[in-house]
Amino acid sequence: MMDALVSTTLQEYGSLTRAALERYLPDREPRRHLYDLLAEYPRRPGKMMRSSLCIATARAFGARLDEALGTAVAIELLHNALLIHDDIEDDSEQRRGRPTLHVLHGIPLALNAGDTLTLMSLRPLIDNASTFGPRLSLRILEETERMARESAEGQAMELGWRRDNSVDVDEAAYLEMVLKKTCWLATIYPTRVGALIGTRGGVDLEPFIRFGFFVGAAFQIQDDILNLVGDWDRYGKERDGDLWEGKRTLMLIRLLRECTRDERERVYALLQLARAEKTPEQIRWIRERMDAYGCIDYAAQIARGLAGAALHEYSLLYARVPASRDKQFIEALVTWVLERS
Repeated sequence: MMDALVSTTLQEYGSLTRAALERYLPDREPRRHLYDLLAEYPRRPGKMMRSSLCIATARAFGARLDEALGTAVAIELLHNALLIHDDIEDDSEQRRGRPTLHVLHGIPLALNAGDTLTLMSLRPLIDNASTFGPRLSLRILEETERMARESAEGQAMELGWRRDNSVDVDEAAYLEMVLKKTCWLATIYPTRVGALIGTRGGVDLEPFIRFGFFVGAAFQIQDDILNLVGDWDRYGKERDGDLWEGKRTLMLIRLLRECTRDERERVYALLQLARAEKTPEQIRWIRERMDAYGCIDYAAQIARGLAGAALHEYSLLYARVPASRDKQFIEALVTWVLERS
């Protein structure tokens, strides 16, 4: 029943956000080299979790749906812009079941489309001034600036580990990276700005960092797991893409700690190779070693613990919030992030 609530709410709020988002996609030239490109990712099927969480939080705290819609659109625009950049930085080949933008159109055009989409995400936030006035609109923009900075820092950490072939990354460092790269955009920012909208700025935002971290980190770990074991057609990303890209995940951290010295040296050597230099046999060997040392089960256990902590924070954060479907959705989302496939 709770899974059905999450699916229904994501579909409903996602559809409304997509429809509103279309108004911000320019119908002008140059279409072929810019505007058609930047519209591709927003129009591909996605979970719409971030925008839906923003709307649900705002409504749970008393806002009308239309009051949160502009900010939800901004979240989706920025999220898709960062996906374009992420795919270039990771040399990824698939996004949402189709070739990535730079594979289709080349890096220069894809990079320019991502830059433009980033700037376009500011327009709905500027438009908020007509609904909320300058003071609250500025607070939402300030939240946006912090989220963007935290996200960039997290991305830099991950990219730096791969560039330097860092082998001393531990669980604490991984979770700090996830807090910044994933959680601020995926869960912390949507709930903080949603609460700002719902209360017109009359809420303490600090507890939303704890709740957003716990649920967002569980979401990211499950995403890392699905990269290895998920239903590839439903997952929509490249199979074993994290291994091809050399990403530091909890599974890789566990493997490097538990494997033999000879195995560790072999993993180090493989991580040092560029993506194009790796072979399917080498990737398959790393996957087999992960299974042998229980790396996926280990990561899943940590994700379950984080989800439990998220539910505890939720019980404190929403204790005085009146019962509603949106409040139920936020609670159910914590379990959904672990059960999705």
